[in-house]
Order: sequence, then C-alpha cells, then structure tokens
Amino acid sequence: MRTKTPVPQLSRTELVALSNDIRLACMRISRRVRFESDRELPPHQFSVLARLEGTARTNSELAEIERISAPSMKRSTTALVERGYVARADDPSDGRQVILSLTPEGQKALKRIRRHRDEWMLSRFEQLTDDERELLQRAAAVLAKVASE
Repeated sequence: MRTKTPVPQLSRTELVALSNDIRLACMRISRRVRFESDRELPPHQFSVLARLEGTARTNSELAEIERISAPSMKRSTTALVERGYVARADDPSDGRQVILSLTPEGQKALKRIRRHRDEWMLSRFEQLTDDERELLQRAAAVLAKVASE
C-alpha cells in the first residue's frame, strides 16, 4: 500500500507557473495530435466533420460554433463537399439556407482520423512508465474538471 507524500502548498507565483506549464503542455499536445497524427484533412476541416456528426447544420451555425467568418466556413465546407465528405441540401423552411450533413464517406473519414489520433497518443503513452501512466490517469480527471468549469 502506498503512502501519500504530503504536497506542499504552492505560492501564488508557483501556482501561476504551474497553470502556465499545464496550459502550454495541453496546447502543444493538442497541436501535435492535430497536425502530426493524420495528414488526410486539415484540422479545421476535421473540426467541421466532427460538428456535423449526428447533427445537420448550416454554414452560419458552423461558423458561429467555430468562431470564424461565414466566408471562411463556406470555403471549408465547399472543400468537404468536393471530397464527398459532406452533402448539401436545401433547407425546407428557408430557401436561402443550405443544410450540411455528413455523408457515409465523411463518417468513415471522421472515424479513421480519430483512430489515427488515438493511435498517435497511444504510441506516446506506451513509452511511459506505469507510474507515469497512473499519474496521467489521475491528471486526466483533474483536467476534465478544470475544462468543465
């Protein structure tokens, strides 16, 4: 049975440094998993596929969710339509709008890219010690709590 080592109280300066270190590490991991794990789609197009999973949306809705301009979103969705990952349909309630949804090929691409991202992370975790993995398991719960607040 492990005994817990008392953790000293962090000063404000140490807490600021820790928060900065964690934020930067999370950003680096996020960036690397997006850019290095898969070359099939740019990250912004993958994000559009993920936003369409299970829910059809308009370009305007997607632009608002992603916090980008409508013309930028239109370019992204047009590229996804051209690849056969997204389908366009007229909005039955508003003829000026177009409803976008995932095609079966888009769903396959989403699953494939997610699998590549998971494999990329797994390959890094396999290099860690059991103690490091246990620490990350505990940290994941804490980070999820921080992210939900």
